[in-house]
Amino acid sequence: MDIKQMRYFLAVAEEGNFGRAAERLNMAQPPLTRHIQALEAQLGTQLFVRTPKGATLTAAGETLLAEVPNILSLARRAEEQTRLAGEGYIGRLDVGIFSSGILNVIPRLLANFHTARPEVKIGLHNLSKAEQIAALRERRIAIGFNRLIPDEPDIAVDWIHREPFLVALYEGHPLCKRTSLTLADLDNERMILYPNAPMPGLAEEVTAAFRAEGVTLRVEQEAEDVVTSIALVASRFGICVTTESAANLRLPGVVYRPLKSQRLRSIELNCMYRRDDTSPILAAFLALIRQSRNHRHALTM
Repeated sequence: MDIKQMRYFLAVAEEGNFGRAAERLNMAQPPLTRHIQALEAQLGTQLFVRTPKGATLTAAGETLLAEVPNILSLARRAEEQTRLAGEGYIGRLDVGIFSSGILNVIPRLLANFHTARPEVKIGLHNLSKAEQIAALRERRIAIGFNRLIPDEPDIAVDWIHREPFLVALYEGHPLCKRTSLTLADLDNERMILYPNAPMPGLAEEVTAAFRAEGVTLRVEQEAEDVVTSIALVASRFGICVTTESAANLRLPGVVYRPLKSQRLRSIELNCMYRRDDTSPILAAFLALIRQSRNHRHALTM
């Protein structure tokens, strides 16, 4: 018994007449009659008693009528859910994030995606850069966000946002009197570097910039993430070269100043995903990322 047969049976049962049922189904009566006869033969029982006025259900027909609407409803739901899944409107998106990445653009992207596709469950995973790459390959996440992502043959990388560098100072530091700073101003200052991680990142970029400009880098503390670094600044352990998004932490006792440097002008926030991932949910999220990027770019022109 297939879905089409059930629909034909339901139409005859509700109309009580083969002719009216055929009209409702936009088909001729003889084919409808043959379909019902084939269904009766398949089930091995009579479903209708034909009368001069039409057709009435037998006891077997009444039993089938009690089940068919539910079956058709489940079939319609299955069709709808399958279509929505194919279009990326239901399912799950697992996302790799990192500490400072949640301070600016990423939460807005996720919020906009949730608004557009509320039936897609978003799973967030706080992972380092190396952990995100491993999680992508193991299919534990579909997309990751980070900076300074290395080239990998199986991982695609796209940029999301570029943000300038800042220097985080503690209140009362003499450099707070300046409206902007250069790396030369940071010569031999007690510096806090992050992230302290095996894969090259912001700390290596800062170190290379100091070296290139001939400025002495005095590392006082190394931290794993931006939150710890800015907290150390607030506690007067030293100062820190960071990114614009870190200012959203708004920790008391911390002052931010723009950094003017040819080497450290801006840094990209990127997303990464498997090149062979054909998920419609991922495709929809990437489309949102690009649309948002283009919109921000248009506003700055």
